[in-house]
Amino acid sequence: MKNIPTKEDILTWISNNPTKTSKRDIARAFGIKGADRIDLKRLLKELEAEGHLEKRKKTYRDPDSLPPVSVLRVSSIDGDGDLFLEPVDWTGDGVPPRILFIAKGTEPALAEGDRVLCRLTKVSGGDYAYEARLIRRIGIGPAKILGIFKKTAEGGRIMPIDKGSDREWRVPAGATEGALEGELVEAEQTGPKSRLGLPLARITARLGDPTEAKSVSLIAIHQHGIPDDFPAEVIAQAEAAKPVKLGKREDLRDLPLITIDPFDARDHDDACYAHADDDPKNPGGHVVWVAIADVAHYVTPGSALDREARKRGNSTYFPDRVVPMLPDALSGDLCSLHEGVERPCVAVRMVLDADGHKISHRFTRGLMRSPASLNYQEVQQAFDGSPNDKVAPLLEDVIKPLYAAYYAAQQSRDKRQPLNLDLPERRITLDETGKVTSVSFKDRLDAHKLIEEFMILANVSAAEELNKRKSPLLFRVHEEPAPEKLDALRETAQASGFVLAKGQVLQTSHLNRLLEQAADTEHVELMNISTLRSMTQAYYAPENLGHFGLALRNYAHFTSPIRRYADLIVHRALISAHKWGDDGLSSAEMEELKQTGEHISETERRSMMAERDTVDRYLAAYLSERVGAEMEGRISGIAKFGVFVRLDGSGADGLVPVRSIGREYFHHDRDAQTLTGESSGLTLSLGQRVLVRLAEAEPVTGGLVVDLLELEGKALPKTAGHRRPGGGSRKLAKHRKKGAKLKKKAARRR
Repeated sequence: MKNIPTKEDILTWISNNPTKTSKRDIARAFGIKGADRIDLKRLLKELEAEGHLEKRKKTYRDPDSLPPVSVLRVSSIDGDGDLFLEPVDWTGDGVPPRILFIAKGTEPALAEGDRVLCRLTKVSGGDYAYEARLIRRIGIGPAKILGIFKKTAEGGRIMPIDKGSDREWRVPAGATEGALEGELVEAEQTGPKSRLGLPLARITARLGDPTEAKSVSLIAIHQHGIPDDFPAEVIAQAEAAKPVKLGKREDLRDLPLITIDPFDARDHDDACYAHADDDPKNPGGHVVWVAIADVAHYVTPGSALDREARKRGNSTYFPDRVVPMLPDALSGDLCSLHEGVERPCVAVRMVLDADGHKISHRFTRGLMRSPASLNYQEVQQAFDGSPNDKVAPLLEDVIKPLYAAYYAAQQSRDKRQPLNLDLPERRITLDETGKVTSVSFKDRLDAHKLIEEFMILANVSAAEELNKRKSPLLFRVHEEPAPEKLDALRETAQASGFVLAKGQVLQTSHLNRLLEQAADTEHVELMNISTLRSMTQAYYAPENLGHFGLALRNYAHFTSPIRRYADLIVHRALISAHKWGDDGLSSAEMEELKQTGEHISETERRSMMAERDTVDRYLAAYLSERVGAEMEGRISGIAKFGVFVRLDGSGADGLVPVRSIGREYFHHDRDAQTLTGESSGLTLSLGQRVLVRLAEAEPVTGGLVVDLLELEGKALPKTAGHRRPGGGSRKLAKHRKKGAKLKKKAARRR
């Protein structure tokens, strides 16, 4: 027994020799042989029971320390861009140790949630306990799971909230985070399928009651991974910002640059002013000023604000909230062109001839003071002869010259013939509790078109200016439609009695003629939607491939740097090109323009999907009180599993599952976009008028299911219609269910 070490001796050995912690290593270190091994085993078990050691397979270690080679997860990225890791499996009493990742230039970029195998070195004196060096990446970050928690005897399950999804996850008892029955939760998958056939997950956040009004946009924010909390360092940097003095800027404070926005807008990033050109060489011409918030002054390259803005890519807009790209101290205050206060800006002075063609432009970095923040409705009412007290003093010298310049620019636009889609924007109105009170379509006024046209002119000017100065930038690129998309559009047009000529170089004017043919017919909505679906998605890139939809050769986003990172890049490029300061486009940014363009194109798509899903959920909540009601609509989409019907009034899309249409097989023609009944010959195609009954409305998923009652004013054939409950269909379903169980059983045996 004299060779048996004390417990303290064993703990000291393991601490000093973390790579030699098996029972054999410990016995060899202390010269323990024969029967004495039994006593060593007893001591190790006692240390394990007392919590001093943890047994892992055949080795022992201190549960409050980490082995020299560990599996870790990327937990956060700080304001300096450093990556910090955490152990994947931590069983110590305290919080997991903070681990700094030491990267090499040749190693792959890591993101939050990625799992890595690293070699650890213990350090002291800093705000982290270990330094980690990569051995290999063993898995990308697990996708976030968002769902409804249901309690079970073994822990719980997470039910999906995505439309059409039936996937579930099993949550072990120790991984529920105390979630309550029916609570909305966020989780991540932790293992493959278990014996119950469900993948394992652990809950990472509890998000509350999914039926509450505030949860609608919250679901989309978490589902699509939109960052909605600013790091403390970013907030601090924004709040430390100060107003700008005139300095070397051009003084534009005497120009009556007014902002025109929606009535509920919080940030104002563009202002405009126009007057008749007094140059005798340009009779009937106009001068248009567009001033844009100088965000680049506050958000400098490589700063914490810049990294967070790039990460977000853009602001995301929901009916009940905005997830901004920049903190409110900037987006709602110092960068916003509020009425009566001095604000820094980057402005462009554009000269138009009498026909609205831009003949010159000049950029400047200035200081402005807007005399008025107006909304579209009051500006339009003033121009139409009913000015309110706020707009009346500006009518003659500010409002009317703006419209005069706009009507001239409209002539040039009409000759250029950009794609002229007529797709009204939907407005969802909420009450104070967040409940939907009405769904309507926004009026499109000349005041809207005026601002849109001047912003396009300013964007074109920015692209042309930077091209002329041979400066790198991000263009807004929109390529022409793919041939197969055009063929599908052409077939839809022919089925509706219209013509889209073939065998010519496609121009927007050809599509506009197609839309004009449908303008006064019942197919107007169908043709506009079909034309939109044939388009490619616009994106950002350093290569200039033109903008097909706007029929423009040079186009970049310049006018919304508060809410779009692409515009901030263009502002920095203008600053560098004009040598206005040292806050322009850095050399590192120039090298990464391609990656930046790809990233912000992806964040834009992410926001669009989140906004669309949120609208679907609000519409489902709005219509949930009308389940059982009959509604009219038009078929807006065809798929193998059913047809989509756009409901009149709300514009919501409801699904008619193919199984509910009739007791027959339906052939799906993807090219012709039709479903045809094998027995009845019933053909469902895009644009047909239908009468439906709302069968289901699920606010949590945003799903709407409708039953088809009439097609083009006629009842469905007898072989079509709803499946009757019971009878053959019920027996068939029972047999299918039994067959599926047998297949699963056979698979488990194999």
